[in-house]
Amino acid sequence: MGKIVGAIVVNEERCKGCSLCVVACPKDVIALTDRKVNVNGYPFAIAARPDECIGCTACGIVCPDGCITVYRKKLE
Repeated sequence: MGKIVGAIVVNEERCKGCSLCVVACPKDVIALTDRKVNVNGYPFAIAARPDECIGCTACGIVCPDGCITVYRKKLE
């Protein structure tokens, strides 16, 4: 059985920085920016440790605005 790796893409302009995804991530992949804000003035979520993502989709499920898209790939 192959290993599953994941990747997330955050719609930075829609993100309100609620940090629900940060709490939901079991691998601590996601963090809020501390130096940038989007056009609405919110710090947004980023993949701070993208190599650790397992593609579990927990972040995408809890995001109230649907800002996170999760991709999964099976490695042979």
